[in-house]
Amino acid sequence: MARQVTGAARRVADAAEVLRDEKFNARRIELAEAALETLGELGFARTSLREIAQNSAFTHGVFHYYFSDKLDLICCCVRHYKAKCVTRYDEVVATATSRDELTEGFLAKLAATLQTDARMHRLWYDLRAQAMFEAAFRKDVLEIDKSLEAMIWRIASRYAELGSKRPVSSPAALYALFDGLFQSALLKHLAGDKTAIRELLDEVRRLLPTVC
Repeated sequence: MARQVTGAARRVADAAEVLRDEKFNARRIELAEAALETLGELGFARTSLREIAQNSAFTHGVFHYYFSDKLDLICCCVRHYKAKCVTRYDEVVATATSRDELTEGFLAKLAATLQTDARMHRLWYDLRAQAMFEAAFRKDVLEIDKSLEAMIWRIASRYAELGSKRPVSSPAALYALFDGLFQSALLKHLAGDKTAIRELLDEVRRLLPTVC
């Protein structure tokens, strides 16, 4: 009987610990959401935890409780945002029945994210550049890069399949190609170039049949 009671107590304690962890992580996500606007506006180097707190509904102390430092917060922010990004095109990939349908669905979402989420994409490229110098970022950046590479590969593979073909390049090379085009278009868009998005879409439309 004593062993049964001890076992039951252990299970209750374990369940309580899991619940605490879930609540803690949920709070971190809530704070990350609140911080994204300030980080997207100012970037990594120009933002402190105090500035983030001043531009949110949370105190400086709350951010310090849930995050060990600014690096911890920024990694959480970008992981959270990119986790949503990598599924952005999945519905298009799953429902498209022709190459033209997939192309237009992909391009529509590509234009929308460049238009509405430019600051968040800018933050991602800022973080990726910082990872060259800041070892604390590298693991997260490499993991996010792999998830984005897989996202592009799902699009390319489905596009090729709809044409009874196979991609002519590796996942890494395709990702580097599309990422480079996107980053260049983002910079032009942030600089006020009104043609940046249209030119990106035209380039991708021309490119897809040659690589898939």
